[in-house]
Amino acid sequence: MRLPAFEYLEPRDRQEALDYLARYSENASILAGGSDLLVRMKQRLVRTSYVISLKHLKDLDGIRPDEDGRLCLGSNTPLVSIIRSPLLQGAYRGLTDAIRRIGAPPIQHYRGTIGGNLCLETRCLYYNQSAFWRSGRPRCQKDGGEICYAEENSDRCRSANVSDGACALMALDAETVLESREGERSLPIEEFFTGKGESPFARSPDELVTTIRLPAPETAFGSSFRKLTYRSAIDFALVSASAGVKVEAGRIARARIAVGGAGAAPLLLREASEKLLGKSPEDGDAVAETAAQAGRHAAAFMVDNLGATLEYRQKMAAVLVRKAVQEALARAENGNARGRRER
Repeated sequence: MRLPAFEYLEPRDRQEALDYLARYSENASILAGGSDLLVRMKQRLVRTSYVISLKHLKDLDGIRPDEDGRLCLGSNTPLVSIIRSPLLQGAYRGLTDAIRRIGAPPIQHYRGTIGGNLCLETRCLYYNQSAFWRSGRPRCQKDGGEICYAEENSDRCRSANVSDGACALMALDAETVLESREGERSLPIEEFFTGKGESPFARSPDELVTTIRLPAPETAFGSSFRKLTYRSAIDFALVSASAGVKVEAGRIARARIAVGGAGAAPLLLREASEKLLGKSPEDGDAVAETAAQAGRHAAAFMVDNLGATLEYRQKMAAVLVRKAVQEALARAENGNARGRRER
């Protein structure tokens, strides 16, 4: 499949990139690594007149703490830099676990960026096909039509978010920073996602995601990410789960559980996460069962839109959530023990 015709733009700095976005707006697409965008262009899933490359925007590449102790990830930071950064060990291991599972080493080293993965378009078995394949049936809702093939009589697109990085960042309570020529704004990560498969991001056409902020690291905090695929590399998640847990005085003081592949945004299980609060990490059976119940709750949101049976994905959601919570707790406990030794 060949790429369609378009004009390729290479801004030399951030301001020039924002000027291009303001000028061309909805007729432009942003090229970070291109591992997703170029494939969708070849499939004629993206119709764009201008492609704006970010490869020269070096100020969007890097990992550094800010004045409040939060870690700021430039949106154009290569995936391999996320994996290798000593700043992202300890409390943030759930994120490095997730990034390590994206694609394969060539993508992590030479193509993929954290911002590109965060903005990975939603996917569906009936949408992510060639133009020839799709020509045999009416357009679906994500392709501008009125039908959802994944769920009969659905009033909305039911394509799924399968971004590994997004799922992990949701569990870490991250924040996104968007910039346009008019100024800058910040959004909690759950507000960055609209939950609409047709337009999954709360990003205006003239805006650029510039930074992802993580809360200040804590010794007593642990995180984890689990992913189900058919193959060990390359594959998108059939379902994924991530957990972030803080332990204080022998009890779970804070928890966030997110599930990928269960909707157009990573599914944040607020009520299920709250059920973990106050439990002792040593009461393994009770914690495991509460986590499994959270996974079963997430399964209710899934539809038949990815490359495995719905029943299998629903069952595995509970398994992945349980494993993610257990591993996050173990890491939080190790962090507590390490902190006591250092004191």
